[in-house]
Amino acid sequence: MTQLRWNHNTHYYDIVLDAAPPTAHAALDVGTGDGLLAVQLAEKIPEVIGIDSDADIVNHARSNTSADITWMTGDALTTALPTAHFDLVAAVATVHHFPDLAAGLQRLADLTAPGGVLVVIGCARNSTLSDYVFEAVGIVQHQVLSRTRGFWQHNAPVHMQFPHTYTEVKQIAATVLPGMTWRRLPLWRYAITWNKAK
Repeated sequence: MTQLRWNHNTHYYDIVLDAAPPTAHAALDVGTGDGLLAVQLAEKIPEVIGIDSDADIVNHARSNTSADITWMTGDALTTALPTAHFDLVAAVATVHHFPDLAAGLQRLADLTAPGGVLVVIGCARNSTLSDYVFEAVGIVQHQVLSRTRGFWQHNAPVHMQFPHTYTEVKQIAATVLPGMTWRRLPLWRYAITWNKAK
């Protein structure tokens, strides 16, 4: 397994990797950034596409690995990609950039192959007591892990404006992705896992 630099996103890569079907042949990393997740996916899945709308960060990702990955500059919501093709579609800290969350999740679902899995690790705003409890836990976890692992700031642009609360994201996802699994995570994240019917 590739040794990763640590931050709040890489901390949850195992959720994506563990969700990959054992026979997966194609994966899509949406908002690939520095490409660290794509590199890990390429260790177990033959065809991996990493797509990001930032040309500079895509070039950075391409130049920093020899892994067999197809790097694409573009918006995953509008770029021509094969529908119902990817056994694993992953979006880490990406969907809060979507202008329409429901339409964006539907697009990712459409790209997922029958029998495949969509995993979203996302960011949102607090609105409930439970959210603030998770935030408190995240603050402690961040302090401990930053000291023990070192905090690495990725090269992709950071966008800290979150248009939805955790509750709103969960409600939207439940509508678009029936049967999805929701997990609220410390370190200011949530996880959605959705298995597409065969």
